[in-house]
Amino acid sequence: MTVSTQAPPSLSRPAPGLDPEELDGLRTVPARHPWRWAAGIAALVVLVQFLHGLATNPAWDWATFRLYFTADTILQAIGRTLELTAYGTVLGFALGAVVAAMRLSRSAILRTLAWAYVWVFRSIPLIVQLVFWFNLSYLYKRFGFGIPFGPTFGDFETVGVLGALGAAVLGLGLHQAAFAAEIIRGGVLAVDAGQREAAAALGIPRARQAWRIVLPQAMRSILPAAANEVISLLKGTSVVYVMAIGELFYQAQVIYGRTGRVVPLLMVATVWYVVLTTVLSIGQYYVERYFSRGARRTPPPTPLQRLRAFARSLPARTSGGTP
Repeated sequence: MTVSTQAPPSLSRPAPGLDPEELDGLRTVPARHPWRWAAGIAALVVLVQFLHGLATNPAWDWATFRLYFTADTILQAIGRTLELTAYGTVLGFALGAVVAAMRLSRSAILRTLAWAYVWVFRSIPLIVQLVFWFNLSYLYKRFGFGIPFGPTFGDFETVGVLGALGAAVLGLGLHQAAFAAEIIRGGVLAVDAGQREAAAALGIPRARQAWRIVLPQAMRSILPAAANEVISLLKGTSVVYVMAIGELFYQAQVIYGRTGRVVPLLMVATVWYVVLTTVLSIGQYYVERYFSRGARRTPPPTPLQRLRAFARSLPARTSGGTP
């Protein structure tokens, strides 16, 4: 079999009505986008004006900001914020995986119960759930364990077990599980059904199919939305201020309630939230890069690798050579 190397007739000759000699004399003019440049310049002007206001407006009170930014109380509050985020993430995604499995089950009862759980906990605002769990001891003074609708072998006081921190973790975890269940279910459904059919035809057990075939492919769909939920949970921990738990936003409130410096303390909380969110976003980037290995033969370079390549090319650029 022979393969022709000639270009198609439509590509090898000019369009009808055009002389090749005239084409050689045409001057190439780059496309101009004046409105694009105008919009970019206007955005830069607004940004510079905002930064100028940050630097020159004394109401921002940057001296107070520097005083409390690394204060011990603020750093301890950041630790409590990270603690709530970690507990809520672990509990939420562990329970969410169970709920997602129930929604994907062939049992109508399990599917209905899982759907009802997601419906209820996605419908109720987080702050309402936290206040409810914080006042659970009002409804149930004691909890016991034993035979359902039968004798009880032991019981304990609700207040002694479910304090403010426990109620906050429980509320955050149950709320997060409803969203995590839908994220995990969507990631599993995004995997081509032919993958499972091929694995079943090869006689691979169902547990191994899920762990070695379905889950690695589903993670590419799960991770972006899951990381967004973790970041939302980090910021959502500020809601537990209603339970007087010393997380970041509550501690900032306590300090500016005592000093009257509202704006700089709010900026302290704001900058720390930005820092923590940035760290989580960087972690998200590298985790997504790890799980994308099966989809790309050569992953794109990381920002650090690009920076190193640019630094190595600087001598050639400055000397006028080709990098």
